[in-house]
Order: sequence, then C-alpha cells, then structure tokens
Amino acid sequence: MAEQVKVNKPSKQRRKRDLILGINIFLFLLPALFLFVSILIAPIVVSVYRSFQDWNGMSEGVFIGLKNYRKLFSNSVTLNFVVALKNSLMLAFFSVFVQLPMALGLALVLGRKPKGERFYLTVFFMPVLISTVVIGQLWLKIYNPDYGLLNSFLKLINLETWTHIWVSDPKTALGSIIVPTIWQYVGYHMLLMYAGVKGVSPDLREAAMLDGATAGQVDRYVVIPIIKPIIRVSVIFAVTGSLKAYDLVYILTGGGPQKLTEVPSTLLQEQLFLANKYGMGSAISVMLIILCFACSLLITAAFREKDK
Repeated sequence: MAEQVKVNKPSKQRRKRDLILGINIFLFLLPALFLFVSILIAPIVVSVYRSFQDWNGMSEGVFIGLKNYRKLFSNSVTLNFVVALKNSLMLAFFSVFVQLPMALGLALVLGRKPKGERFYLTVFFMPVLISTVVIGQLWLKIYNPDYGLLNSFLKLINLETWTHIWVSDPKTALGSIIVPTIWQYVGYHMLLMYAGVKGVSPDLREAAMLDGATAGQVDRYVVIPIIKPIIRVSVIFAVTGSLKAYDLVYILTGGGPQKLTEVPSTLLQEQLFLANKYGMGSAISVMLIILCFACSLLITAAFREKDK
C-alpha cells in the first residue's frame, strides 16, 4: 500500500512544471485582466463613489448620501428621470414585441434558402453598418415638414390632414424615434437568429416534414425551440440597448419637445456637461447599470422558467 501511494504521488519535477504553467497562464491573462478592471470595473466603482457626492467636476466633492438618488424620483421639472425611464421602457417594449418578431420572421424565411438569399441578407443588414449619426440625419430629412418624404407621400395619397411636424409634435415625437430604431437594428437581430436557424440540422426538418408537418409547423415546433438561447440573447440586447439609447434620440429630438422624449442617457449628458452636476450624472449612470443588469437577470430567469 505504501508503495502504491508513493507511485501516485506527483513528482517534484511535475509539480514544478505545473507551477510554471500556472504562472505563464496568469501572465498571459494579466493584460486582459488589467484592461477589464481599468476600463470596466474601475469606472463603475468611481461612479458609485461619486454618486453619493455633490460634485461639480472641479472642486472637492461633498458627501450627501442618497440625496442624488432621491432627487431622481422627485418629479422635478428639470430632472424627470421617471419620464426618461418610461420612454426607455416604451422603446424596449417596441423593440421586443415589434422588432424581434420581424427579425425572427425574416430569419425563418431566409433560413429556407429562397432565391436571392445573400442579397436579402445584405440589404436587411445594411442599416446596421451605417453610422447612427447618418441614420438620424436621414430620418430628419424624411420627417421634414416641408420637403420630407413622409409628408410628401401623405399628400400624394390625399391624406394631407395627416401631415405633421413629426419630431416637434408631442404626440408623435417618441414614435418618430421608435420607428428608425426598429428599422436600424432589425437586421442585426435577424442575422443573429439567421445563424441559429442555419445551424438547425436538416435531418430534423426532414423528419418533421415526413411526419406531415408544414413549413410553418416546422419553424414553430422544431426551429424556434432550438434557437431559443439566441432569442434570449436578442431580447437582452434589445432591452439593454433601449435603456442605453442616446445617439438617435439626441439627433432626432434632443430630448424635446418639452423634454417629453428624454431618455436616461440624454438626461445623464445634460447633468454632466451642461449643468456640471457630476454627482447626479454618476447616480444616473449607476441606475442604468443596475437596470441593465437586473433586466438581464430577469430575462434569463424568465427563459429558464419557460424551459422548465
């Protein structure tokens, strides 16, 4: 027995080799770890620290506890975080229940290898490749009340009473943001789901067809359950992306009219760079981090419960 234990015991040379291997692995991971901590973790820690202060970015910050967070929900005229959050949630709602079904439908259709499959993939994905600034300017031209394509089309089909100053009308301003957002990113989610659809084994499709299933039934009962993890990722991306929306909102409406289209990111920019309230801006950024993280956990839990 003693001899058996002695045989199984790692040699000193092997332990030394394992130690050197572990050190090498750590050294290789160290640059990535440093970047992760310095670019992601450190700013979050600093934001949390500054969110408890009244700080203008230059002088010494004054500790005020949770005052910044309480002010976020105080229904202030100049700082209405509740309205901004509602707008982001509205954007998330349309992204999940309009944008993603459109993307899924396109992915399922293109997954059946129609004629011109590559062409349609390129066309639908092209808006994702265009800069959001360019897209914002493009849609401003479409919404233009004088020569815009939308009003011109309404006049052409004798619906002149429907013409609007779209981005300046409180009733249509938020909708004028939602439409280009859906248009821009439907191709992104389509490509994610298309990759999943193409990964489904043809044998499963053929077996279902031999059992008498139609193409729609194959998609519903075979393809969609298999690509559910990709759908979950798309839902997370759509919700968190809506909560972080900034550039398109800023270009189209700037948060107006009357701050009715404010989102948390435009509110954060206003507090940081216009009002010099870095403590309040840090509080908004911390709330965004918490909301994105919480939504990711809830969506993951919902999909896991549905699987059960």
